[in-house]
Amino acid sequence: MDISSLREKLLNPGIYPDHPKEVKFIETHISLLFLTGNYVYKVKKPVDFGFLDFTSLEKRRYFCEQEVKLNRRLSPDIYLGVVKISRDQGKISLDGKGEIEEYAVKMVQIPEELLMDKLLEKGHVDQKMMEALAAKLVRFYSSAETNDTIKSFGKPERVKQDTDENFEQTEKYVDVVISKPVYEEIRDRTNRFFETQEKLFHARIASDRIRDCHGDLRLEHIFWGDEISIFDCIEFNERFRYTDVAADIAFLAMDLDYHGREDLSEHLIQAYIEKSDDQNLISMLDFYKCYRAYVRGKVESFRLDDPNIREAEKRGALTRAKKYFELAWRYTRKF
Repeated sequence: MDISSLREKLLNPGIYPDHPKEVKFIETHISLLFLTGNYVYKVKKPVDFGFLDFTSLEKRRYFCEQEVKLNRRLSPDIYLGVVKISRDQGKISLDGKGEIEEYAVKMVQIPEELLMDKLLEKGHVDQKMMEALAAKLVRFYSSAETNDTIKSFGKPERVKQDTDENFEQTEKYVDVVISKPVYEEIRDRTNRFFETQEKLFHARIASDRIRDCHGDLRLEHIFWGDEISIFDCIEFNERFRYTDVAADIAFLAMDLDYHGREDLSEHLIQAYIEKSDDQNLISMLDFYKCYRAYVRGKVESFRLDDPNIREAEKRGALTRAKKYFELAWRYTRKF
């Protein structure tokens, strides 16, 4: 895939069936998103970060299909399907004739002002919303798939593979976005938790708390419409979804902490524990908050090496990465 060429072609309003006046564009470290006003077309970049591999057209098709299937669990009205991007006699079309150049996930474009990160900025998120969100998550996790294979992902040695990978992949960013002493302290305290809390990990497995979860539960992935919709789950790697529900909840709680709303974070956790009767979740919470903050710091750091991202955006990524790593370090003080 030639990203620049594809981007130029998909910015042409004339190829879209809803005939938009303009097409807006958003780029992330793994996706290109084209917004028509009614729909969003999400194309996966041909990247390989180790934890995801979109380097072939067939892989991108498969993971587009997985994205639709998995996200319909919590957002059935938003995910419409997978469309082919075809080229015939030099012209690009969606679900048309000719050679398939790419695939895209087609979604309903939702009003951004009703995403929870935007609502939080305006001071429109309150404790009642946290309670409603907790109730939805309790229902989701109670019905989410679990089996012996999924449960095996809750074993401490399995979780440690993920944290080890984080430390390996961020070593190159030491003294760029994270100081060496902070990097070493987070790593050492994380490894000590595995050693001292092995029984806790196995207790979580025994109580069926390891499920096929969302994997990327953040404020910007929650839509507050007539129904609460939670979208953009991890489709590209099962080991990031097959996890302790505590790790999923911790992601959202961490995001609230990151935005300075520890009060809402605490209320969310309290409401979830009351509704789920998951009493020992609290013992895992700061460990998984640290893990989630570190993952976000890593993802922002990756943006520094992306040749398709402008320098101004990279400066923002640098600032965010530093803040996430600082937050991860603060959590280590609690476990």
